Amino acid sequence: MFNIELSPWLSVIPPLVAITLAVLYRQVYAALVIGLWSGSTILAGGHPLRGLADTVNLCVRVFQDPGNTRVILFSALIGAVIAFTQRSGGMQGFINYVSSRQLINTRRRAQFLAVAVGASIPIESSINVLITGTVFRPIFDRLHISREKLAYLCDSISAPVCAMIPINAWGAYMAGLLATQGIDSPMQVYLKALLYNFYPIFALALVFILVLTQRDFFAMRVAEKRAREEGKVLRDGATPLISSEVTELAPKPGIAYKASNLIVPVITLLIMMVAGMLITGGGRFVDGAGSTSVLWAVLAAIAVAGMKYRVSGIMHFDEMVQLFFKGVGGLVPIAVLMMLAFAIGQLCRDMGTGTYVASIAQKAISARLLPMVLFITTGLIAFSTGTSWGTWGIMVPIGIPVVQQMGGDLLPVVAAMVSGGVFGDHCSPISDTTLISSMASAADHMDHVNTQLPYALAAGGVAAVGFLLVGLF
Repeated sequence: MFNIELSPWLSVIPPLVAITLAVLYRQVYAALVIGLWSGSTILAGGHPLRGLADTVNLCVRVFQDPGNTRVILFSALIGAVIAFTQRSGGMQGFINYVSSRQLINTRRRAQFLAVAVGASIPIESSINVLITGTVFRPIFDRLHISREKLAYLCDSISAPVCAMIPINAWGAYMAGLLATQGIDSPMQVYLKALLYNFYPIFALALVFILVLTQRDFFAMRVAEKRAREEGKVLRDGATPLISSEVTELAPKPGIAYKASNLIVPVITLLIMMVAGMLITGGGRFVDGAGSTSVLWAVLAAIAVAGMKYRVSGIMHFDEMVQLFFKGVGGLVPIAVLMMLAFAIGQLCRDMGTGTYVASIAQKAISARLLPMVLFITTGLIAFSTGTSWGTWGIMVPIGIPVVQQMGGDLLPVVAAMVSGGVFGDHCSPISDTTLISSMASAADHMDHVNTQLPYALAAGGVAAVGFLLVGLF
């Protein structure tokens, strides 16, 4: 009979099983379910049937957290926004507008503009990804740029930008964690540590280099060659994380294709996101609730779009209701996937996966290696659990006391933990940001993970060397 208290190493089995199966067989749903079952069976003392029942209960427990429920809700509801902008002719109108003015007529220019739009939305990573992916997917398709490349650009400018420009809940959360460790002026410390925030810096730099040179390597090179030479934005046999009934929904016959039918809902999203952060933060943007604000923003975009289309005579109310459910139905798979990802994150917390990995790393830490070790450890935990925020909650209470005892420099240590969380989250196939990037780009999820991973590891390797040099010199 297993005993998790006597065998803490067993806590790493569920995430390892889920990630390994997902990478090997490209079946993310099955991989997550098996990973959940393996962990629940361990906690149940090795009883597989009891473990199966506990797996179901874990999925139910996900909805006890209002934040998780809001994220799953907006992940499904964004399908209605996509369906509305497609059917109203807004998406096609936007494409016609930029095409007629030669604004986006080359692959390089399209990618630069996508990066610029993403970088200009540092308020929340999910909104960043959703807007960039939704707006640029048809443009990238027209220019024969692979869905994998779009998913990579969305993913690589979301969390890194939010971490580097902390006028959002990211900065407030880290400042709060630092404050609990007795750090004076925690936001000031966070801002000063940005100079050493190597992974977001190098990840963003790599994005600009790849877009500028138009040169890719490893799996992304194959994907881009396929799209460029064969016109296939998805590989044969790929399964996009969003139904083609939503992404390929034809505009309603007999209507004018107006870009405003896309732009108005998107602007509503942005305005309501900012307003939501201010309202939930009591007037302070950095104290706002990200998941609540995103849900409000998506609901507002749906409402405004519906009113605009009704007033313009584009759609009747009954037609919009049917379209709403069609759009939401197309995003049910991503909602289920988010539920499973949250469940395995909760399982890892129950089993103490992060604490166990951190305790092993702590034994190997020396003062000079501290920044690099903390970066790698934080990255491993974030990769295993699929959450940067949860990882910071584990690592900050460990890393800050350690550096204080050793008398080292606080700023590189803070930056190492921030960078490690973003890095691990960026690499993980069970990360919510990675999932949303696949969904917004309508890419096959494991194709996105496999094409992005070499780039993330390259930026992560350079970042690790940076933290090593900072610690040594």
